[in-house]
Amino acid sequence: MIAKLPLSSPRWRDLDGVKGEEVEALLEQMASASATGSGEAWKQTWTYLAGGLMDDGIVFDGAYAALPHLVEAAAVLPPGLTVDFWVDLGCIVTADYRPLVPADLEAGFGAALRLAERAAVRSLLAAETAAQARAHLALSCVAFAGHHMGEALVRFLELRESGLLLVCPECGSDTEIPEFLADAASPPSEVPELPDSARVREAGHPWAEVADAMQEEALGEQWASFFRVARGVAAAGVTAETPGQAVLCLVAGVVAVNGPLQQAAMEHARRLMSLTGYFRCWDCEQTWAIADGLAENPDGARPQAHPAEALKEHNGSAADGNSTALGPTGEAATRFRRDGNVVLAADGTPWGRISVFAQSAPGASGGVNALAVASGSGRPTLVAGAGDGGGLCLWDVVDGRLVHDPLPGHPDRIRSMTALPLPDDRVLLACGGDSGSIALWNPVTGRPVREPAGGSPGGVTGMCAATIPEGRTLLVTATLRGAVRLWDPETGECVGRLNPYGSPIQSIAAIPIAADHTLIAASDTAGRLHMWDPAVDDPWETGAAVQLNPRALADADHRVAAVAAVPTHDRTVLATGDNRGVIVLWDPATGAPVGDGLPFSTGTAGLPLITATTLHDGRTVVVTGTHHGHRLRIWEPETSAVDHIALDVALTCLATAGPDLIVGHDRGVLRLSLTRE
Repeated sequence: MIAKLPLSSPRWRDLDGVKGEEVEALLEQMASASATGSGEAWKQTWTYLAGGLMDDGIVFDGAYAALPHLVEAAAVLPPGLTVDFWVDLGCIVTADYRPLVPADLEAGFGAALRLAERAAVRSLLAAETAAQARAHLALSCVAFAGHHMGEALVRFLELRESGLLLVCPECGSDTEIPEFLADAASPPSEVPELPDSARVREAGHPWAEVADAMQEEALGEQWASFFRVARGVAAAGVTAETPGQAVLCLVAGVVAVNGPLQQAAMEHARRLMSLTGYFRCWDCEQTWAIADGLAENPDGARPQAHPAEALKEHNGSAADGNSTALGPTGEAATRFRRDGNVVLAADGTPWGRISVFAQSAPGASGGVNALAVASGSGRPTLVAGAGDGGGLCLWDVVDGRLVHDPLPGHPDRIRSMTALPLPDDRVLLACGGDSGSIALWNPVTGRPVREPAGGSPGGVTGMCAATIPEGRTLLVTATLRGAVRLWDPETGECVGRLNPYGSPIQSIAAIPIAADHTLIAASDTAGRLHMWDPAVDDPWETGAAVQLNPRALADADHRVAAVAAVPTHDRTVLATGDNRGVIVLWDPATGAPVGDGLPFSTGTAGLPLITATTLHDGRTVVVTGTHHGHRLRIWEPETSAVDHIALDVALTCLATAGPDLIVGHDRGVLRLSLTRE
């Protein structure tokens, strides 16, 4: 018997996600199904209850009290009735966010997992399920055994038909291999290690019957050695120390036996076996077992010392291939690497220098969340940066020296900044805080023009400067609550509003269409793109604003997450980026795409950061990265050339100052020339 919290205990009132009477009602239905050997009502009740135990990847502590009751009841049900239950339970025990098990529930929950392992393995052997469901069930069994490969269960549930997304255990960068699982006709070149005798579990573990069910010839002679590994793991019993690659062999071997659709099971098993190969992370360029890239922070993960010739370039069928970041033409993009304060090209020759700005840690955490570049006629170009503490720093862009003592800034975190070039050649610096407060500074004197004032729920998520034909420059601010306002920087008064639909805004940019006329582009949290004309008084009037071509957006499956202005030799175009790393350029006059976009590359998924500039020779370059990522892509739209630079910092914001790139990161600010020295 498992130690369980009595259903009548007042302790249930202290637990979240479930009530004792809900568990009692489900137990009655499960008991009825056990008595009759059939019944579906309990499954519907379980689905409802499971939604309370875990919501959006977060497990509530009530699960630790409810599951001992439910596991004990499910363990006596016919194996064919409980497959979905064990898979759901596997998702709960491997969820991303799990609170610690309360001390008074720890013994019962631990015993429930041991019983769940035995009962789920019994279902694995007895139930006739489709290949994919068998893989999910096998991973749940692995999770109940306490192995980290069980955490790959969610990734397997979300696995696309042929693509594979891996996370580097060293640097955390994503590596996507689009066609990895398209064809698994040939096994990986190396067979995983068998667990040694020190890892063998005590007699009576539930995996021995699994070993007996496996036949080496099930997938053909070339796969026999992988099946021997699978049988060895099962015979020894899965333990926390079993290599992840060997556990994947076990999962694939289970899929290959007793499947109702044998041919489909064979194909799926080969695909799973191919996951025992290796991949190379673009960011740190180290080689890892694919199994270690499927789980987060896997125990015992270490780089693999495989010679380069043993790692064939991945073409969708070679399981031990390394992923390669590709440029728009399909050829490998030029790569650069930071070595101290020097950026080295792929051939090892210096390409440029990195300058670190002095005392570039205005926030309490040392990071910089927002950047702005202030430049005016006859004045040095200054870079402003702000961090979590609300402090503000101003540096000379040429030598990176601090031109003022750190300014007090906001009482809260500064989330956004922009420079406001005024008609009299003055430049002001605007800052928006977490509380919605807005402040104006004179970057030359370092004195506030307007103290932090105002406030809007959700904070100021974006700012930009807009010029309207009557000769005024206005400050545009946006919030996640959907408030997009126009401010007179001289008086501090709100003089207009945009965004009549109230969509929550996550990125905003000013797009000049004439010397005295600027349009505003914004992306909302649903991936929609909005264009507004600040020169019209009525926010429902379009004015000169043209919306992007909806067919082009739909054809590209482009959900916009970030926007930026891109200067070219004859006009300014709009750049939009999505969470896959795709960048598309648009003509603001027609709403049509301009040229071929920048496609995704391995490791570029995430919230995009975009900036652009024109170099001294007239070339336009777009620089993009991802929030908290480590790599930059420098894209020249006219030639489709792409350069990659890997940094040893986590990106937070980007800006440009002439031909120089300004990078805000988790430890400060640095400058990098975009032209080779």
